[in-house]
Amino acid sequence: MSDDDDVPAGIKAGNINISSGEYLEMEERVSEHQNDALAAFERRRRARQITVSTDDSEVKAGLRALGEPIVLFGEGPADRRERLRGVLSVVGPDALKKSRREEERGKKSQDECQQTWYHEGSASLKDARLWLAKYSLPRAMRRLEEARVQKDVAEATRAIKQQEQQKSLRNLNNFCSQIGDDRPISFCHFSPDSKMLATASWSGLCKLWSVPDCSLLRTLRGHNTNVGAIVFRPQAGVSLDQSDVSLASCAGDGSVKLWNLER
Repeated sequence: MSDDDDVPAGIKAGNINISSGEYLEMEERVSEHQNDALAAFERRRRARQITVSTDDSEVKAGLRALGEPIVLFGEGPADRRERLRGVLSVVGPDALKKSRREEERGKKSQDECQQTWYHEGSASLKDARLWLAKYSLPRAMRRLEEARVQKDVAEATRAIKQQEQQKSLRNLNNFCSQIGDDRPISFCHFSPDSKMLATASWSGLCKLWSVPDCSLLRTLRGHNTNVGAIVFRPQAGVSLDQSDVSLASCAGDGSVKLWNLER
């Protein structure tokens, strides 16, 4: 048999395998490993050239700025410094400077938002503040004068006066009692003529009661949260008409309601 006949016979017998689709890419695999090794070597070279602070607080700040964990379990300051150097070798040393610039820019913007600024108020605001000053300053002056007078009173005199007050309180008796609301009562206030009592509750309801029989006169509905206080307007029920504003109440959400005495 000739050599030309041996090759087809060997292929047919399976001893010779010639196929264009089955081969091993040795050169490409070797090239990938070489590229990975070169990249790792380059990263280590860049890491050795990167200068990292020896202050552990600055190292932590740098890791935080780059979005990396500040502390890993069992990690010491030296390990943390090497980890920061490794991160910088990947992202580049300029990444930390860029992150710090953005942080400083955000902090500067926040400081500008918190900066105090003034604007010209309206005439009605000026009138309201003048009214408040004329209303509160004389009362504050009288309160301070009374405090100065009380400061000059001897301790024994104050103790005797306090004992007399306690003695008079022991002689008081419960005249009547009434359940004001399902929730705790937060405030109560007598009317100027002492014929009504206003109560505020954590349920958001305000109520008017008659004195002295404590019968419910009216339930004031309007608040949606805990009512902190309710007070009568001076001269309410005495010289003011029932259609005039006679009470004011305030709640925990900052709302204020005005009420009259009309049923």
